[in-house]
Amino acid sequence: VQLQASGGGLVQAGGSLRLSCATSGRTFSTNNMGWFRQAPGKEREFVAAINRNGAYRYVADYADSVKDRFTISGDNVKNTVYLQMNSLKPEDTAVYYCAAGSRMRPLSGSPLDYDYWGQGTQVTVSS
Repeated sequence: VQLQASGGGLVQAGGSLRLSCATSGRTFSTNNMGWFRQAPGKEREFVAAINRNGAYRYVADYADSVKDRFTISGDNVKNTVYLQMNSLKPEDTAVYYCAAGSRMRPLSGSPLDYDYWGQGTQVTVSS
């Protein structure tokens, strides 16, 4: 399984960014997919997760800190997972990682439940 995160950058507070996580094979269709972030000096924290439930239905979960601002989605054809981030705040500044975990586990916000990780993309929000 290979994951390639992209789309990070520098944005002013209140702005938007869309992160992408390109996956190998049918990773998105067969795994739980998550976004996590890690700020300097802090532990890696859960942002959002998604899995496929049926042909066209998806289940998603979000950290409280990003609910109503971030949206996770996926494209089965492109094997890509997205994180649309709106109303960005300086406290959203971090390296963002995408991850894939076994569908045998429930959708989870714990990094321990994810087996494969992308390289990370930096998001910086200026005040």
